[in-house]
Amino acid sequence: MFAQALSRRLDRRGIHYAWLVAALTFLVMLTTSAALGLPGAFLSPLAREMGWNTDEISSILAFRFALFGLMAPFSAILMERFGVRNVVCAALALIAGGMALATVSTELWQLFVAWGLMLGVGSGLTALVLAAVVANRWFSARRGLVIGLLTASSATGQLAFLPVAAWLIEHMGWRVAVLPVLAACALLAVLVLGLMRNRPADVGLAAFGEVPAAVPVQPSAPPAPLTLRAPFVVLRDAARTQAFWVLAGTFFICGLSTNGLIQTHFIALCGDFGMGPVPAASALAMMGAFDFVGTILSGWLSDRYDSRKLLFWYYALRGLSLFWLPHSTFTLYGLSIFAMFYGLDWIATVPPTVKLAATAFGRERAPVVFGWIFAAHQIGAAVAAFGAGMTRTLLLTYTPALYAAGAACVVAALLALVVSRKRAASVAEAARA
Repeated sequence: MFAQALSRRLDRRGIHYAWLVAALTFLVMLTTSAALGLPGAFLSPLAREMGWNTDEISSILAFRFALFGLMAPFSAILMERFGVRNVVCAALALIAGGMALATVSTELWQLFVAWGLMLGVGSGLTALVLAAVVANRWFSARRGLVIGLLTASSATGQLAFLPVAAWLIEHMGWRVAVLPVLAACALLAVLVLGLMRNRPADVGLAAFGEVPAAVPVQPSAPPAPLTLRAPFVVLRDAARTQAFWVLAGTFFICGLSTNGLIQTHFIALCGDFGMGPVPAASALAMMGAFDFVGTILSGWLSDRYDSRKLLFWYYALRGLSLFWLPHSTFTLYGLSIFAMFYGLDWIATVPPTVKLAATAFGRERAPVVFGWIFAAHQIGAAVAAFGAGMTRTLLLTYTPALYAAGAACVVAALLALVVSRKRAASVAEAARA
């Protein structure tokens, strides 16, 4: 097979095939998260062209965020049963189809199907759980670094494509701005089919950093059938612990203060203060660049310092930045300062949260438990996407939504200190029992 031949060729050059899988996963998450973030740039053009209210479009984007998160606990099950390659290809097809359908939508229900259902399910299948699955299966060493890189790609992708999209919207219309994502999804589907494999044993290797003699290198047998009931069983057990509710609650606030608020409404917010879509999208892209650095740095810090204290500082500083945003004068200089400060903190909360979840629930259950915690993140994003849109429609300003999100971040900072190491250890023993 082509993948096995390529694996042997790379191995002769001292390159483990795991790094190729990680690079491919990085590109997939970058592109699919870009598709998730693009509708935020289309908010104002759609409202002008179709005559829809901001809160009507925001309700669809809110449903997309919720579905995106609720798919996370089940995506791990689907990957185990049908294989990572098949699930990723299906996700790319759904995302491309949803983005294409939106360009011919003339009714709100059609936009709901395109951006609510298809984009929500497709992006949910390639959410942060994909990063956890790839890192856990393919890497024994450098796993934290890989999770940090893949996590950063997810958040950065949601922001990095926006300047190009905003320029295309301004000069050629919002429908043309969909084409780069469609082309990227098609190209990646071909690469995934040809190069992606489910496990290292499928190309005759052990995981990166693992002693080859300690594991079989024959192609893996088909996994045992799994049912959709499994995530609910894990949720039932996790919901009996304080650690789960604290982590889910803080991650709810994380989504409320990032994806749902800034990612969705930032361009429209800047428009209220006279800033054009291209400069506003450029500020978002700058956040994405700083987020990439901040998330990788956060992964490094979480290996060396108390994750609870890291989360305290991340949420507290994010809250302060949101309080300051309405007073930034919305000049390029003022927004650049906000983009740098806020961007470093955008999704830096993920590595400490993943580490706390692994400590609390054990390595076997942690991916599914984190899937539910991530679902809380996206429900928070849905609340902010709809709530901020409603605030803008009723009060003609986003300022109350920014203040509310900032206050919520302060609450999350205090909650993060509640997860004790002693309790986490006892929960881990209960999870393994």
